[in-house]
Amino acid sequence: QVQLVESGGGLVEPGGSLTLSCTASELPLSTNPVSWYRRAPGKERELVAHMGFTDDSTNYPDSVKGRFTISRDSAKNAVYLQMNSLKSEDTAMYFCSVNVFVATEWVDYWGQGTQVTVSS
Repeated sequence: QVQLVESGGGLVEPGGSLTLSCTASELPLSTNPVSWYRRAPGKERELVAHMGFTDDSTNYPDSVKGRFTISRDSAKNAVYLQMNSLKSEDTAMYFCSVNVFVATEWVDYWGQGTQVTVSS
């Protein structure tokens, strides 16, 4: 069974940085599209970073563009989200997701999330 595990969240001051990690069992993250999402209290889930089949295929919403970077390490079977210049509005639960073709359809697998709190 595919399991995704996020880590690296925590409390950081505005302007600070954090790197989130996502590891997977039973599935190579390097050959499937992967994404990071977040959900803040009272808000809808928001995509914050996406990487397609190749590492040079990435996209970000304007809210994080230039501050967040998604990357992956095939040797460690891990995906990362480097977050710089953090703002209070980045406070949310962050989730990683991998998109996998299973049998006849694409299926999204999710981790349980890691909390990021940006506060002084």
